Amino acid sequence: MNAPLGVAVAGLGTVGCGTIAILEGRKELLAARCGRALEVVAVSARRADKERPVPVARYRWHDDPVSLAAAADVDVVVELIGGEDGPALALTRAALEAGKPVVTANKALLAHRGGELARLAEANGVVLAYEAAVAGGIPIVKALRDGLVGNRVERVVGILNGTCNYILTTMREHGRAFADVLAEAQALGYAEAEPSLDVDGHDAAHKLALLAAIACGTEPTFDALHIEGIRAIAPIDIAFAEELGYRIKLLGIARRTSHGIEQRVHPCMIPRSAPLAEIEGVFNAVQVHGDAVGTTLHVGPGAGAAPTGSAVVADLCDLARGFRAPAFGVPAAMLQAGEPAPMSAHEGAYYLRLMVDDRPGVLADVAACLRDAGVSVESMIQRHRATTDQPVPIVMTTHATTEAAFDGALAAIGALACVREPPRMLRIETL
Repeated sequence: MNAPLGVAVAGLGTVGCGTIAILEGRKELLAARCGRALEVVAVSARRADKERPVPVARYRWHDDPVSLAAAADVDVVVELIGGEDGPALALTRAALEAGKPVVTANKALLAHRGGELARLAEANGVVLAYEAAVAGGIPIVKALRDGLVGNRVERVVGILNGTCNYILTTMREHGRAFADVLAEAQALGYAEAEPSLDVDGHDAAHKLALLAAIACGTEPTFDALHIEGIRAIAPIDIAFAEELGYRIKLLGIARRTSHGIEQRVHPCMIPRSAPLAEIEGVFNAVQVHGDAVGTTLHVGPGAGAAPTGSAVVADLCDLARGFRAPAFGVPAAMLQAGEPAPMSAHEGAYYLRLMVDDRPGVLADVAACLRDAGVSVESMIQRHRATTDQPVPIVMTTHATTEAAFDGALAAIGALACVREPPRMLRIETL
């Protein structure tokens, strides 16, 4: 058997401890599968005295994580610190410059600096691996980069944030408001105390930037993404979606179009019959459409110590076996800029909910705004008022149109005196 692979782990939070637990608990199995032992030799974190679920005191402690890159017995650095810069970036650069491969779960770092780091890794003849950065325990990076290598990938659609999926699932099942369910998710540990990264769509966007890069052979371009979160989703919209035969999900979508590559994260209405509509709670799922294979669906836990640690260990095993692959599927020098498609050019159907005065002529005014913008209505639901002073909901779905046309209609409708609240819009994805 070959010499052990010396592993350094920087960051001893949930994923770091989960990774070490797998490496220690499955030593013999991993050695047999990899042809060499995987040995943790050094660790680093903010506090050495913190109580952790794994006995990290047996490993050499480094107060400065960057110093791990220079340690002679370290063959690979596992970066689990997090953040797009600071110690995570400094350690990753130092390790790659020292000719040591890096395994990371840091989606923000790669979404913003993935191209730079991929070039640095290749310049020094080492691997930059990040299976754990996208969709937790789902091996979607390897599926896109390796398993589907014979395909031109036309579209990637994913439920990429378990917190948002849990909130939307619970809102639908119990008719509860967003703020109420968010507070419950925080109490259960599914949402952070400061939840903006999740509920405003940025966590999913970091992951989508990486999936789009692999699928399209482009450099990650986080700034090109259109991002919306789920704060504005109301129980009334979830109920109307169900009535219309749809379900609301926060999706990350990357697809090739005649206008360039669309990369967008936002709530969508999808048919209840669609496989992604059945993905509930904290689970993630990624649907990939390739020209040769057709459509494949990849489902699993999107976070957690063991699932994400499992993905880290998978990358370590690849390194132990000597497997090498470009970070984003093609050599870094061949990564294209990737012309982003403007959101105004997006084409699709829309859901529109209005709260309006219940009086003659209102529907005609709304219809005129849609007509003038060139937007055609497919279906409509109108409710009677409960009392004389309450606004009533009007719900419409449209035929396919452009985002620019629908935005024009939305602005005109929002300016009508009979409209009591800002109009609510959701894009409809047929998948």
